[in-house]
Amino acid sequence: MSGKGMMGAIALLIVIFVGFGAVYRVDMRQKAIVFQFGEIVRSDDEPGLHFKVPFINNVQKFDARIQTMDAAPESYLTREKKNLIVDSFVKWRIANAADFYTTLGGLKANAENRLAQRVNDALRQEFGKRSVEQVISGDRVTIMDVVRETTDQETKSLGIEVVDVRLKRVDLDTTISIGVYQRMEAERSRVAKDLRARGAEAGEKIRANADRQRAIILAEARRQAQQTKGEGDAQATAIYADAFNRDSEFYRMYRSLNAYRATFNSPDNLLVIEPTSEFFRYFNQARPALGE
Repeated sequence: MSGKGMMGAIALLIVIFVGFGAVYRVDMRQKAIVFQFGEIVRSDDEPGLHFKVPFINNVQKFDARIQTMDAAPESYLTREKKNLIVDSFVKWRIANAADFYTTLGGLKANAENRLAQRVNDALRQEFGKRSVEQVISGDRVTIMDVVRETTDQETKSLGIEVVDVRLKRVDLDTTISIGVYQRMEAERSRVAKDLRARGAEAGEKIRANADRQRAIILAEARRQAQQTKGEGDAQATAIYADAFNRDSEFYRMYRSLNAYRATFNSPDNLLVIEPTSEFFRYFNQARPALGE
């Protein structure tokens, strides 16, 4: 290769190297800062290809996607001075790359440290305004919204946007939980005893009413039975009286025969009586039929 060819190849390589050094690409998931001798000259590049001066400008890129800071559980005091263990996380992203770089050095760890401080302060302030019941039952959404807005306002100067703050779990301190559970158990036991006492009282009333109804029904049945029996006896007496009035001699004989049957229904029966007594009247008067 001649000297001119060699020089041309070197010149082409230099041009290619300089050309690559003059172009940079910004991804849609990134934010870029252009420096000139360490001084920020541009930080608002849109996604796409951009040009810079080789060897004079340099570019630093940052992840502009939403980041998650999962904070360690912290203890906060409520209005009644009771401890709550709160587990939370924060969603954030870089809003202004220049402010992020100048205030935090462009480091994610610095950003999360500052965020953790601000979020903890805001949570401590909000929990201190509320009771345990308010925090656990109904004010969690309000607390999250207030903390997000407060933290977002305080971190705008850092080039950070707070997208969301969430409380994953809010637990009572162990000692408080034990006391609450004991009170809940005592309250449930009291309610159970009260319900059992009411049930026993209602049962006694039902049994007493059933016994009373039973006594009334039995008494009414006995009364009706006695009345029916009396009516039957009266009818029987009337029938006997009518039969006696129609043929008194036959009725007396019929009664005597029934008495004989009842008295001598067994060979073991023994009757000590005069043969001429009134009891054997119809035996003594009996005569065999003529011609027998």
